Amino acid sequence: MPYYRPPGPPPDPALVKSLTQQQQEMRLRVRAEPLAREPRLIAGCDSSFPTPDTILSVFVVLKFPSLELVEKVYNYGIVDMPYVPGFLSFREAPNVIHAFAKLENKPDVIMVDGHGIAHPRRMGIAAHLGVLLDVPTFGVAKQKLTGIFQEPGLERGNITPLTDAKTGELIGEVVRSKDKVLPLFVSPGHRCDQATATRLTLACLRGYKLPEPTRLADYWAEQFKKEVR
Repeated sequence: MPYYRPPGPPPDPALVKSLTQQQQEMRLRVRAEPLAREPRLIAGCDSSFPTPDTILSVFVVLKFPSLELVEKVYNYGIVDMPYVPGFLSFREAPNVIHAFAKLENKPDVIMVDGHGIAHPRRMGIAAHLGVLLDVPTFGVAKQKLTGIFQEPGLERGNITPLTDAKTGELIGEVVRSKDKVLPLFVSPGHRCDQATATRLTLACLRGYKLPEPTRLADYWAEQFKKEVR
């Protein structure tokens, strides 16, 4: 997800402490597990900030495995939380939940443009949303947030582990989604495991760098921005 990073004074220490505690409590609720059954509907989720004070969150729902578009919705709202590095999920989540509530076709799993547990406190936006919605989620991000990895082979389908630099814990996988393009960072969110997250990411590739759920969410975000300008 594209983040707005405004300049300004350092965040309030009391706020940082509160948000850290909330993330630690939410982390205890995260479950890594395979899906109960193969999904019939998969959603893509993306958020962007048209202005420093507003957020646009988009969901697209696709049939799986055909990836036929079933539904697309968005919610546009005011951002009421300041920018705090490492806690961007708190800026996005309320508006994303409003967008999710508009869906008539609830997905079996959500692919989020962002990180799952591949986060310093294991609570990226995909994990955050999964816990709040109690829906299976995983993250597909374009940039690394934390961890170490070896570059995967240049051909599509090559994968290497993303691990915690201190503990060696597996926190994601680095996936080459298209020949000779920069890889993606795939990590489980909630009620999803790494194998499922990577498998679904690969199954949703259609010749682009981004898998179809997040690619189409990003595409429709640009279209919906025209409605709110």
